[in-house]
Amino acid sequence: MKDWKLHIVNFGKYLRIERGLSAQTISSYNYDLEKLVKYLQLHSIEDSPILISSIVLKEFVYTISSEVNPRTQSRILSGLKSFFSYLLFEDLRADNPMDLIDAPKLQTPLPDTLAVEEIDRLIAAIDLTSKEGERNRAMLEVLYSCGLRVTELVTLRISDLFFDEGFIRVSGKGSKQRFVPIAKSTQQFINHYKDEVRVQHEIVKGFEDILFLNRRGRQLTRAMIFTIIKRLAVEIGLNKNISPHTFRHSFATHLLSNGADLRAIQLMLGHESITTTEIYVHLDKRFLTEVLQKYHPRKEIKKGTDS
Repeated sequence: MKDWKLHIVNFGKYLRIERGLSAQTISSYNYDLEKLVKYLQLHSIEDSPILISSIVLKEFVYTISSEVNPRTQSRILSGLKSFFSYLLFEDLRADNPMDLIDAPKLQTPLPDTLAVEEIDRLIAAIDLTSKEGERNRAMLEVLYSCGLRVTELVTLRISDLFFDEGFIRVSGKGSKQRFVPIAKSTQQFINHYKDEVRVQHEIVKGFEDILFLNRRGRQLTRAMIFTIIKRLAVEIGLNKNISPHTFRHSFATHLLSNGADLRAIQLMLGHESITTTEIYVHLDKRFLTEVLQKYHPRKEIKKGTDS
């Protein structure tokens, strides 16, 4: 097994120097390769990294498939593929034996959403007697009405508000900008906060154009938005694990449920590919199935009718 040890060490150097990967990532690669080495030792297989065949690797993959979940299995396969690609790159092998082995298909988890009534209850639970309350109501209305990511919310600027045209300008991933329509009611909540509450802050230099500020006159952190929403959920006894992103998911799902075009939702969410947006089609189907199972008169199988 000396060959394996030598090539794994050299692979680690390649990952660190050529690809600039972190020590933690390299350690994960090594850990997964050690699994393969232990399997070979256990089955008295003496094939070197240069000669090992895809048949042996398939047997290894089959063995670990019963020991680890599909996500871990997929990660191990990815690490092995990278290792043999490195050997191919170094002209130590003529092929990559992992090319013939497919990773398990991972099911994309469907995001949680909130019903309109749940969103209304969360917003109604905000204490509007405090300055932060007016701000929090405006923020949650923007999250739900415009489908923003949490980073897009906390970096939203006053100069991004184009209320006369009915839009806000959003700076999304990769500094890409998009214009998102904003409802009149949401505009009113923002204007009330901006003109009545925000003006009372002593604003720190550099944050004059940031719309939503903390009590010290600085930009809010992402973590603070999470905390605000979690506290409101506890307050109304909402038994769901929600986050700012839940409002974004709800925005898209409710639009789709009411007949909105998928392409329009993609543009408003700022998804580069419509494939990302299509998850809401599946989410909407799940919602419709739940409605049928809950409300349809044939939701239960009558006794004596199954034959």
